[in-house]
Formats: sequence, C-alpha cells, structure tokens
Amino acid sequence: MNETTWHIKQLKRIRGKIRVLTGLHIGGSPERMEIGGVDNPIIRDPANGEPYIPGSSLKGKMRSLMEWHLGKLQDDGKVHDCRSPDCPICRVFGCPASDKVGPGPTRLIVRDCMLSEEARENYLKGAEIAEIKHENSINRITAMANPRPLERVLPGVTFDLDLVYRVIDTGDDGRTDTDYFQKVVLKALALVESDFLGGCGSRGCGKVRFEDLKDEKGRKLSLPSLES
Repeated sequence: MNETTWHIKQLKRIRGKIRVLTGLHIGGSPERMEIGGVDNPIIRDPANGEPYIPGSSLKGKMRSLMEWHLGKLQDDGKVHDCRSPDCPICRVFGCPASDKVGPGPTRLIVRDCMLSEEARENYLKGAEIAEIKHENSINRITAMANPRPLERVLPGVTFDLDLVYRVIDTGDDGRTDTDYFQKVVLKALALVESDFLGGCGSRGCGKVRFEDLKDEKGRKLSLPSLES
C-alpha cells in the first residue's frame, strides 16, 4: 500500500442533537475549594460557564463500545492499537503517532458538543440547566451514610452534535472507509444510546438520545439496529 497515492475522496458529516434523558455527569475540576461545595462538578466552558460535552468524551465512549462489540478488547484493558491497515477500530478512531504507516490518518473527527440554541436561550432566560444530586454510600455494618453530592445536566437539555468523517482512497476508491461509516461510526452512536455517556452510568446517569441526524447534504440519517 503506497502512502503517496492516498487522498481524501470525501468528507462525510453527521449533524444533529444529543438529548439528555437522565442526568448527565461529565466531570470537571472545581476552580476553588469551598465549604459545602460540590466535590463532583460537571465540565463547563470557561468562557461562559455553560456545560458542554467534550468531543474526546463522546469519541472515547464510541471507541470503547466498538472494541467490546467487535471483540477487540485487550486483556490488559488498554486502548486497542493493533495498527492493522484494515482494522476498523484503528482506521476509524486512530492510533498514537508512529513512524509506521498502519491505517493512516484518523478518519473520525468529533467536535465538542456545545449547548443547542434552544437550550442556551432557556438558560439565559433563567431556566435551570443542572442539578445537584445527593447520593449516599451506606456502610453495610454500621449503616453510616457517606454523602457524595454529584452535579448533573438536567434531562431534556440538548447539545449540538457535529462529526466529520474522512473517506480516504487507499487504492480501493474509498470503499472500505465508506463501508466503515455505516458499520462503525453509526453503529457506535447506536451503542452509546443503548449504554450511557459520561460517568455514574450504573447509577442511572448518562442515558442520551441522538436526534435529527443529517448528513453533509441535509439527508436524514438513521442509526442501525444493534441486532445486525
């Protein structure tokens, strides 16, 4: 496979909304420690204080779930990195920098997901956009409660989704990358819907739904069935 013959054949795009269905917690760091403050705040845009979904969080979740789905989970739990030119994980989600050609450039680019216009307008009008959920871990012997307040984005809040996917002709007229768009990228989004995004998913957080998905030409996109 000759790298000099490679070229970007097409830029595919997915735009839409991410709707929060149960409280969403993607953690940030408190700027300062305060008595009675929240130990587990959500990540916010430092420019305006609005919550957002980092592209790295969504892409990492998509990659992790696809590794499980395709049976490519490594025994040591580390990120899959076989560097095979035909590996759907390495090809779509990328590999660490190396002098080896491998699968080439990362195909999938995931932008940070900012508040949608509707959610931002409601927020600026004074609508609540986040909550503090108070949880307790209970000692099984003493019944002593250990409080752990958790900040979450409220259900119903929407974020803008923007993904770019590069179809690269590696000598196959881009057929492999085109095939992986459906079988890997859209499938990964369907897996996120069935799982959770962010932290504390086993305790009810992070259920989301992808809505109004459209491609670069404005055509409606549907997520594939997980049974296929």
